[in-house]
Amino acid sequence: MKCTRCGKCCEATRMELSEEDISRLQKAGYRREDFVVFEEDAISRLRNVEGACFFFDVKERSCREYDHRPIGCHIYPVQCDDTWLVFVDDFCPDAKTVSKREMSSKGDQLVRHLRTIDDEAAVRRGRR
Repeated sequence: MKCTRCGKCCEATRMELSEEDISRLQKAGYRREDFVVFEEDAISRLRNVEGACFFFDVKERSCREYDHRPIGCHIYPVQCDDTWLVFVDDFCPDAKTVSKREMSSKGDQLVRHLRTIDDEAAVRRGRR
């Protein structure tokens, strides 16, 4: 994929986070409570600040933590629906640059990642 870093995917994000994502960002020096929100479904997501991802620098139109970004951000614009059907999100202006091979590879990675997030949320729900 050829990403032009337009930042559209960073606006009003609902990016789900795994504990691995959170840990990586904490090791980079961030506090969990600053960038994570937990919603009623117990899934951890990136916090939005003024309509954009906590890590998105609106002025520079770039991610302040690109090297440590969540797996979902790395995989985007490959997405999957509630039935685990993988597709490329046409919201992304660069969606057409995703090859079939890349979609397949990232799709497999995404499904594994989302299943991990679902398992982690199930554990949280059991604690409440």
